[in-house]
Amino acid sequence: MEPNYETDTSPVVPESNMSRFNKTFVFIIVLLVIFCAGILSYIFFMPNKNNPVALLNKSTEKSQISNEDLPYQEMTIPYLRDRTYESKLGELEPYSQGSNYTSYLTSYTSDGLKINGFITVPTTDKPENGYPAIVFVHGYIPPTQYVTTEKYTDYVDYLARNGFVVFKIDLRGHGNSEGEPGGGYYGSDYVIDTLNARAALQSSDFVDKAEVGLWGHSMAGNAVLRAAVAKPEIPAVAIWAGAVYSYEDMRKYGIQDSSYSPPANNVQRQNRRADLFQKVGSPSAQSPFWRQVAPIYFLSDLKGAVGIFHAVNDEVVNIGYSQDLVTELKKTSVPYEFHEYPSGGHNIEGSSFVSAMQDTVNFYNKYLK
Repeated sequence: MEPNYETDTSPVVPESNMSRFNKTFVFIIVLLVIFCAGILSYIFFMPNKNNPVALLNKSTEKSQISNEDLPYQEMTIPYLRDRTYESKLGELEPYSQGSNYTSYLTSYTSDGLKINGFITVPTTDKPENGYPAIVFVHGYIPPTQYVTTEKYTDYVDYLARNGFVVFKIDLRGHGNSEGEPGGGYYGSDYVIDTLNARAALQSSDFVDKAEVGLWGHSMAGNAVLRAAVAKPEIPAVAIWAGAVYSYEDMRKYGIQDSSYSPPANNVQRQNRRADLFQKVGSPSAQSPFWRQVAPIYFLSDLKGAVGIFHAVNDEVVNIGYSQDLVTELKKTSVPYEFHEYPSGGHNIEGSSFVSAMQDTVNFYNKYLK
């Protein structure tokens, strides 16, 4: 039975010293909790341009991603979307004659740097709006050993013979191109070079501005996919034996490239990597920063198609990278093709080469033209 507090005449029991002590102790604990909560709120949530944690929290808001104070914000997709890409092709210096195309040495500018390139132009009648074109981005080659006219000659020739303008760019710091080779995964230099090459093609009078696609091999798989999500209107992106799309996949599969030789300034690059991880943490699906760098979190924005080409016996880049990317593409409405080859290794050579090249041409004919 509930007591009647208005009429209850029970004697009042004096409060003990121990009871008063307990109440005082609880009161002090509550004050300490409130004080600590205030300190944590100041650290984590107070708008302070010198507070990296606050800046990282802000980075999840689209309106704040361009904040110049955000550590390594130039790596993020929102930053790449916000910046401008403008360039023009330099003088075309005839180099060789193919069956139905002419190849030239040329250059373009990217971030004020002169970047060299090798371009093919069909000799067939130009369509009314210009030829379809492909920015062709190479995989890892030691920058000091890179030569514009070497490597990928058969790949370029196959695409060129099928009526495409093919612009094989050198990337900054490679061969005689200006700038420093920043590396493929923990910077945006190569993505920027790719998108400026696209802008250079679009500014020419022999290319259809709406029909400029991308091709990337190995390391460039990351660069061209990040470029595509930065510019979702790109109609077609072909990736051969590509790597690193979630950044967690790099920890999962690794890369076994015996041709890799650390650059002379490796200490500087290691220091930069250490500083990057110290400020924003190592790659993680739970990190707001890395979710803005990894292209898989922007796949649904793509308006074009993705073609993935990979040999099962690739000894450098595990085919798991491509299989995981396909798993993510299946969650979207983005059109894609996935071609696996039983042999061919990292470069998809030998008996698989012609099949892979024809599959690539068919992909571009379907989605680029």
